[in-house]
Amino acid sequence: MRKVAVIGIGSSRFGVRNDVNMAELVFEAFKPSIEDAGISPKDVELLAFGSAGAGVWCEEFVPAAVAAEYCGLTGAGIVRCEAACASGSAAFTTAYWAIASGHVNLAVAVGFEKMRQVETSTAIEWIGRAGQYFWEFHNFGVTFPAYYALYARSHMARYGTLEEDLALVAVKNHKYGSMNPIAHLRKRVTLDEVLGSPVVAAPLKLLDCCPISDGAVSIILASEEKVRELGIDTPVWIAGIGYSSAATNMSRRADYVGFESSVKAAGEAYEMAGVGPGDVDVAEVHDCFTIAEIIAYEDLGFCRKGEGPKLLRDGQTEIGGRIPVNIDGGLKSKGHPIGATGCSMIYELTKQLREDAAVEGRQAPMRNYVALAHNVGGTGHYCYVTILRR
Repeated sequence: MRKVAVIGIGSSRFGVRNDVNMAELVFEAFKPSIEDAGISPKDVELLAFGSAGAGVWCEEFVPAAVAAEYCGLTGAGIVRCEAACASGSAAFTTAYWAIASGHVNLAVAVGFEKMRQVETSTAIEWIGRAGQYFWEFHNFGVTFPAYYALYARSHMARYGTLEEDLALVAVKNHKYGSMNPIAHLRKRVTLDEVLGSPVVAAPLKLLDCCPISDGAVSIILASEEKVRELGIDTPVWIAGIGYSSAATNMSRRADYVGFESSVKAAGEAYEMAGVGPGDVDVAEVHDCFTIAEIIAYEDLGFCRKGEGPKLLRDGQTEIGGRIPVNIDGGLKSKGHPIGATGCSMIYELTKQLREDAAVEGRQAPMRNYVALAHNVGGTGHYCYVTILRR
């Protein structure tokens, strides 16, 4: 297998983007990514396009082809990848495989979703179908806040986790999101504001939940040979990738305090990269709800099971702590355009490894130049863990 690097990144602004159509939103991310890489659209051999909601939230049923034409990629190979909220990571991994296998030398992974063209109730219904439709959504009306509320209640019952601990995740991530110029929710919140916000699915409140967002992210990947040919002086290497899945029927889960798919995917990624949790300088984890970030600390090995709240309370997941997490605001504040999130994590970690986030006051200290992205689809139905290194 060949070495593969990230050589270009670009992101749209996240939020309610009624000012652009889907192709224009993708181009907003694609243009800076090819400029960053120093290439032209004709150099791209493959477009891997991550989107979970083709024909659901926005007008285009075949968004990859429409976006490719608008971006000048007609003639390149195109594939759309779907893995629910991990669709962006599925696209990134597909582009990685194509290069690592020797099939192409240069590919682009685009993560995209435009979710705000439909009513909120419609968006919530479609997201709710990302579990097992007939058993859970159709029969019981379970939506994603309810799924994660189940995990929150279980974690609280077993480990004594408090609602205040969940709220601390929101406070932290909104702090960093307020410093991120492309974030959807650029507003700091207090502990009291989080705890006093309306209940959505107890114990989760409105400010425990990520927003419904529009956004697109573009990542340019290249083979080692192409990196040399282009004279790239700051490549970020893909050191490890792990992936796994879990039962769609929640009654078949062993427990509700962690995701087995995250544990397995992380183990594969660590082994491939030859590193461990203690080597990671900065991480992006899937915090669609505040409990999800706490569970991720534990599943990824940043602390022992049940100790996630303590890691958070002690400030160890802030800049200056042992393992800064979601210092771009995470899904909670930066936003969660479902298909874009996996690529958005790579975008942020590439900035961190290049030490380009200092200008925004969000730079994590680098000891080992190792970064980790953890992207979950559904409620652990899919999981991708990617380790980057510079």
